Order: sequence, then structure tokens, then C-alpha cells
Amino acid sequence: MSGPPAAAPGSSKLAKIIDGKKVAATIRDDCAKRVEKLKAAGITPGLAVILVGSDPASSLYVSNKIKACESVGIKSFSHHHDMDITTDELVALIEKLNNDPEVHGILVQLPLPKHIDMERVLETISVDKDVDGFHLYNVGGLVVGKMVFSPCTPYGVMKMLESENIPVEGQNVVVVGASNIVGKPMALMLMAHDATVAVCHAKTRDLAQFTILADILVVAAGVPNLILPQMVKTGAVVIDVGINRLPDGSWRGDVDFEGVSKKASYITPVPGGVGPMTVTMLLVNTIESAERQLKKAS
Repeated sequence: MSGPPAAAPGSSKLAKIIDGKKVAATIRDDCAKRVEKLKAAGITPGLAVILVGSDPASSLYVSNKIKACESVGIKSFSHHHDMDITTDELVALIEKLNNDPEVHGILVQLPLPKHIDMERVLETISVDKDVDGFHLYNVGGLVVGKMVFSPCTPYGVMKMLESENIPVEGQNVVVVGASNIVGKPMALMLMAHDATVAVCHAKTRDLAQFTILADILVVAAGVPNLILPQMVKTGAVVIDVGINRLPDGSWRGDVDFEGVSKKASYITPVPGGVGPMTVTMLLVNTIESAERQLKKAS
């Protein structure tokens, strides 16, 4: 399949903005309908959110997730604990939630305090309730295409591409950033759709020699304005996952939006791009978990 139409060299035509809020709103409308069907069958989807400490950013993220749940009819269970909670206490809470039939998804807001064994905590979450997609089973399942839940941010990116009918099959895709949360699962999901994928990271030499070849460029490096116009092929699709707060309080992505939007064919804004999709796919995964429970009971 051919990629999105490239702008002519020297063209001043601006890239089409992929509006994450708009795409998310459409998916949430569908979520609300699915929740109504579940409620009619006697099941209310439930998401348990665990927050440790009082980090302002984490508190805001949790608040947004709870509001998102309410907007589509998902019941939320908030568990806010002080910084001095132990790993054993956190594990005991998760085991209790694993056995609670009213809880269909369990989310532990990251990062956790340094004294907490994060790996042990995440592995305690039941695979059937791992709606963030961080359990080793789900991460490994990405390799063979048999995961229970897809990680929310990469899943959201795939839905954004789908919303604009942007083909992935046969495309050269470059992922900048190799984190376990975004970069690596993103690459695996793209490969599952028959893209040719290169993954770049902090140790990559001459980043531009890779990014300039990308039909689709996904950037999740956490470095503001890392990607400049001269690093992007004319007509490329650019997905900016990064969100960085600058000293003046403003937010920037990993991509020079103003410059790159004059060269790309599609681009996502920051904020208002991938962010709303991440939360929305969390809702989708929670609803899927409840639907599976209903199917098992019938």
C-alpha cells in the first residue's frame, strides 16, 4: 500500500492536524454505548486506580482518568496511599482487587516511590485486569500477537492512524524512544501491521539519518523540540508522543511543531494529540475486560 500523499518539494501547505481530542470523543461515544449494554446485562465496568504519594502530576493524571471513567459510565475505585506504604501492603491491596468481581481493571499510577518494588507490584496485577498492558504476559504477548490488553499509548497511536486511513503496511516507520511503556511496544504493534520499523534511542548516532527515511515518524523521547524540519521527509506522518513542561510553564512536544508542520502531511499537536487517546484506550480496555467477564458468565 502506498503512504499518504506527499507535499510537493518547497510546498508551503501545512500538515493536516490529527486531533486527538476529536478522535477520542468518537471512541468515548462508542464506549458509553457499550457500557449501557453491559449495565443492561447486570454488569457495571469498574476501574481501580492506585495512587501512592502526592506528586502533583500523578494526582492530575489520576483525576483525569477518574473523570474520563465517569464520562462513559465506568465506576472508579480510588485508592490513595501515603508514601510510606510498603511493597507488601501494595501487593496485598492488588491481590484483594484481583479477587473483586466489581473491579475489571487495575491501574497503578507510575512512577512509584523508590522503595517500592515496581516490578513485583505490576506482576501482581491479574493479567485479566492489566488494562495498562504492563504485565510481562501482555508485553510478551505483543511479540506473538496474543496479548490480553494492548498498552494504552501505542494502542491510541494506532487508532489515530486508523482514523485518518493512514496505511501502515509496507511503510518505513521510525520510532524515536525505546521505553517499555511506549517505544518498544509501539514498534511491536507496528511490526504486527507489517510495517518496516527502526527504533532509535539516546545512544543512536546521527539520529537524522534514520528519521529522514521515515514515512511515519513516532517520537517518544522526552526531549523538547528534538525533531527539527530538516530531520523529516517531505510528506511524512509525524506522531508526537512527548509532552515536556518548559521553565515558563508552557508545554512542548518532542517535535518542532511549527517547523515540521510545514513539511509533514499529517502531524499531532501537543497538547491535544496522543494524550487524550491514552486515557481513552484505558477506558476501552476496561470495558473489554467487563465484556469478557459477561461472556464467561453466559
